[in-house]
Amino acid sequence: MDFIVAVLRASWDLLLDASVYIFFGIVVAGLLKTFLSTEYVARHLGRGRFKPVLKAALFGIPIPLCSCGVMPAAAALKRQGANNGATIAFLVSTPESGIDSISVSYALLDPIMTVARPVAAFISAVAAGLIESLCGGPEKPGPPPLITIREDPCLLGRKDGNRQGIFTRLPGSLRYAFVELWGDLAIWFAFGLLLSGIITVWIPQELIINYLGGGFTAMLVMLAAGIPIYICASASTPIAAALILKGVSPGAALVFLLVGPATNMASLSILTGLLGKRAALRYLLVLAASSVAFGLLLDEIYRWNGISAQAVVGRAGEIMPYPVQLAGAVILVILSLKPFYLASRRLLAHFGSSAGQNPGCDCSGENCQK
Repeated sequence: MDFIVAVLRASWDLLLDASVYIFFGIVVAGLLKTFLSTEYVARHLGRGRFKPVLKAALFGIPIPLCSCGVMPAAAALKRQGANNGATIAFLVSTPESGIDSISVSYALLDPIMTVARPVAAFISAVAAGLIESLCGGPEKPGPPPLITIREDPCLLGRKDGNRQGIFTRLPGSLRYAFVELWGDLAIWFAFGLLLSGIITVWIPQELIINYLGGGFTAMLVMLAAGIPIYICASASTPIAAALILKGVSPGAALVFLLVGPATNMASLSILTGLLGKRAALRYLLVLAASSVAFGLLLDEIYRWNGISAQAVVGRAGEIMPYPVQLAGAVILVILSLKPFYLASRRLLAHFGSSAGQNPGCDCSGENCQK
């Protein structure tokens, strides 16, 4: 019982530090969803071999999609005419970063990690996309667009096809942010908080320092741990913070932050079907190599500047007054009740409690197909 209480207390402390920044991140993400049309994105990802790759990597950085959600989005972009290089770049940068995860990184990690994460995601995405454009050979003509990428008319505030003003669209942005986006993130973020609490309480610091304190071996261990699992960018952040506090080098934590959200067995199999086995292999190799390279470079940056990651991690979250942190945490818990209720219903349906019903997809947003 004492162990459970200690884990919950450590997880709650992380939630307090992150709550206000999560609010900021998901609100901005909601505004991006409303004002950045995916039709506009798709039009810029088809012509040329190199410029679409740069644009796709740049577009993917702020968009809050995990590896589960980015696959259908990438498939839709491909059907809209995006070339393979741009599709690969979008697949790398989008799940590795996002305005919500950048905001949480600032709260739970430190400014260096907050900058390094999207920069590494962007450069990795450009490298993967360019290699695919150069080595992938001529592309076969794709099928006609099966999915027309359009924003939800209600979300955009359109009426009879006309775009409304900013204040008309603002409620739709907030609804998307706090209902759909947080509905998709809540369970995974809670999982990340609990796992970080277990790491904080249970794993001996000496063990972490001996095996994951830095160097090439530590990067490979984090690479092996991050590639097969499924975890979104926001949920991986508290885990990385707990690992750093236990003695993991910031470079090794960055490797986990990059490969964990961008790869898992399900997404790799979908990618193979979408672009082929060779493209999937190039995607994985480039992502692994760039993650390790950026991890080693980040450790050197901390070493050159004499900065201890353990000493500075999570300091930004302490700026907020405790009442503000508490209010943010309580509101997030309340907003999480519906996603957890829906998840429990799907779980019961999966085990046969609701015979004959489709348990649905893994996310909890209202746009999921039932």
